[in-house]
Amino acid sequence: FSAVRACARRAMEKLGVPPQPVVSGERGAPRWPDGLVGSMTHCEGYCAAALVRATDLASLGIDAEPHAPLPEGVAESVLLPSERERLRRLAAERPDLHWDRLLFSVKESVYKAWFPLTGKWLDFMEADIELFPEPGGHPHGTLRARLLVPGPEVGRERLQVFEGRWSVRHSMLTSAVIVPHP
Repeated sequence: FSAVRACARRAMEKLGVPPQPVVSGERGAPRWPDGLVGSMTHCEGYCAAALVRATDLASLGIDAEPHAPLPEGVAESVLLPSERERLRRLAAERPDLHWDRLLFSVKESVYKAWFPLTGKWLDFMEADIELFPEPGGHPHGTLRARLLVPGPEVGRERLQVFEGRWSVRHSMLTSAVIVPHP
């Protein structure tokens, strides 16, 4: 908790914003200083914060997870049937990657980008995720999250798709979702 907030304060400094405490707001979401949007993540052995000026992005979400299978029974409550089918195909091509945990991470990143825009809960089953590995066998790629509920309005546009990137490195998988201004 304190280490990830220290990361956030360092990110503020890099943006030229005087470092200040990051307090928890609604549903535990961080409350950023005026003019900033960001996201934080932490898991065993890793923490990170990403901040940008609100003029550069409408929102962003990051997540990190250990590169390991999801715990028993979790996949059934977080993966759509269409996602499970796509993961089966990806696992046939790259059985060394824990695609289920990666998809879970992406859903976490989607939620972290969604919540500041809506102030509402987004259930795991309300976003359909597609993962696209980069050619060449490197464990990274892009992602697309199609919202299955009305998306947030950014500017005057209703967004139904979030996009981002994912990577697997050093026994850790990470995902990031950005929401640009229209």
